[in-house]
Amino acid sequence: MIVSKNLKKFKDIKHGFFNQKGGVSSGIYKSLNCGIGSSDKKKYVLKNLKIVSKKIGCPRKKLILLHQMHNNKFSFIDKKYKFSKKKIKADALITNVKNVAIGILTADCAPILIYDQKLKMISAIHAGWKGVYKDIVYRIINFFKKKGSNINNLCATIGPCITEKNYEVQKDFKDKFLKKNKKNSVFFKNRKNKTYFSLNNYVYNQLKQKGIKNIELINKDTFDKKNNFFSARRSIQNNENDFGRNISIIMIK
Repeated sequence: MIVSKNLKKFKDIKHGFFNQKGGVSSGIYKSLNCGIGSSDKKKYVLKNLKIVSKKIGCPRKKLILLHQMHNNKFSFIDKKYKFSKKKIKADALITNVKNVAIGILTADCAPILIYDQKLKMISAIHAGWKGVYKDIVYRIINFFKKKGSNINNLCATIGPCITEKNYEVQKDFKDKFLKKNKKNSVFFKNRKNKTYFSLNNYVYNQLKQKGIKNIELINKDTFDKKNNFFSARRSIQNNENDFGRNISIIMIK
């Protein structure tokens, strides 16, 4: 488990970016696969979710996960929330409820954890290219502000994700982002007639654009096997028919 230097300063929250170590799954899912949507044995995934819940300090039933859609939708969890097995279809969660952990799953996309130290409100965001293109980060920050958040009190951490070095994209991908804003060209690099995209720096810039000053970027590439993270792109490259999911969690104590 990796912790954010920024977030660990706050004693009233717990958080963690988990890699693939420390679980019970085997084979291509070895070992801390937390993806119910994967083809791993469900009993193993549920055991893994218990392991991470215990590490964060909450009961498994108080860990809320999503049916992630690669869009810009989010859900606010308040005290009226009724826990059920049916997952919310969205790519981010926000809550101000104590002892309720919110988590998102990734396998190259960027996990973002946000905390407002004054408002006592947290968010977990699944930021893939589709989500950031559709401005999920802006929507979350706007919601914080709508709830009374002062931008100076927000602390954000971008967790491990695929980095520019290994994120090759096609011309239409780049064109899409340049059509949105010509300044997005700075997030693309050309090497040996191939184009690469910097997802984490794009996310960092979006947070910065919204006025957040306290931003940490954990620069660990999920594609790089030595970092021990599940990677969809690496699995495809290895001709594997599926892949495990990394989990990132935050909770107000």
